[in-house]
Amino acid sequence: MAEFSRIVMIDCQVAGVSGDMILGALLDLGADLKKVTSAIKSLENADYGYKNVVVDIKHVMRREFRATKVDVTAEGKTRKDGKQLIEIVEKTAENINLSAKAKQYASNVIHTLVDAEAKLHGHDLADAHLHEVGLVDTAAEIIGSAVAMEDLGFFNAKIVASPVSVGGGLFQFSHGTVSSPSPAALAIFQSKNFPIKGGPVESELATPTGAAIIVNLADEVSRFYPEMAPLKVGYGAGGKEFSEMPNVLRITIGKALENRLIKDQIAVLETNVDDVSGEIVGHTVDRLLAEGAKDVSIIPMHTKKNRPGQIIKVIADQKDTQHLSNVLINETGTLGVRVYLCERHIVPRESFSIDLLIGGVKEPVKLKVSKNCNGEIVRIKPEYDDLVRLAEKTNKPLRELSELVISMSKEVLIRPK
Repeated sequence: MAEFSRIVMIDCQVAGVSGDMILGALLDLGADLKKVTSAIKSLENADYGYKNVVVDIKHVMRREFRATKVDVTAEGKTRKDGKQLIEIVEKTAENINLSAKAKQYASNVIHTLVDAEAKLHGHDLADAHLHEVGLVDTAAEIIGSAVAMEDLGFFNAKIVASPVSVGGGLFQFSHGTVSSPSPAALAIFQSKNFPIKGGPVESELATPTGAAIIVNLADEVSRFYPEMAPLKVGYGAGGKEFSEMPNVLRITIGKALENRLIKDQIAVLETNVDDVSGEIVGHTVDRLLAEGAKDVSIIPMHTKKNRPGQIIKVIADQKDTQHLSNVLINETGTLGVRVYLCERHIVPRESFSIDLLIGGVKEPVKLKVSKNCNGEIVRIKPEYDDLVRLAEKTNKPLRELSELVISMSKEVLIRPK
């Protein structure tokens, strides 16, 4: 698991996400204005068909919040099909000498955008006729954000995003009246399994370009800010004014806390059973582990009328919640499963296999090695089945073998290389 000294939080929980809001927030954070403007102006190319590209950057107020607003316009044949737009973005990224990571980001975003439109309307990539996203501001927002993020060092930071508020209600666009989120934005979120939520206003809050950027940018999605020391905050303004809320996207740059434990998001599943046999409970545990559960515990309890029973408690990845709930219900006949989504702090761990010579017997032994954030060994745990095999071959007690394997493993693992 990669460690980063800086963390970036992109907060889309209030006003959703769009390409111009992301670009505005990046400039508000201090991205080099001249670099970004120059990169966008490079779209003014006879081969692309854009003329007189104008980049308008200004500070505006959104419900008493100061934010940066970006508008890009151009003359000429500005509407492009999918193949043309991909070529424009990738050629521009190459011509302005972006880093490999920034070029890959720009390419990923435009491909995500065009692929979604092509699949949505049943066209091949080359024939994808883009409407709102085929204008100059789409290429400008992708290229501009790539330059801004490179300037701010985002491609070497951990990027966390909140779930995206997509608004609601109906709005008009080139295909007629549709509900929010737009079909293209929804297809993009679906393609990356990215979480969204409706509201808080009846308006389109997530544009396809913004959706394509955020799904390719976020290393992690969280409803809450990660542990960090905030260093700088930038606000990007949307084009509309809402009475209910400030129409701004917020990006926070923070410093990762030292000596922190690694965290991940898990689900805890629980159900009470008091009318199934021990064999069924045992089989259920085996099935849950085979189907992807991280851990399963059986907790004795008493139910109503003092009947003895068990709490079956499962730790799992959040994505497996539905599937493992079905396993629990099908195997035990329980009528309900409680689900808690939560965060856990974990010690990094690795698996090794080393050859050990014990009592004249040389055998491979698998080890789980846990280390703290400084790389120091916290615990070494030999694989049980390997210890049993060694015990049978050496005729030594399992307890004694475990202590011996741990001691010998430390010598091997800590030995200078």
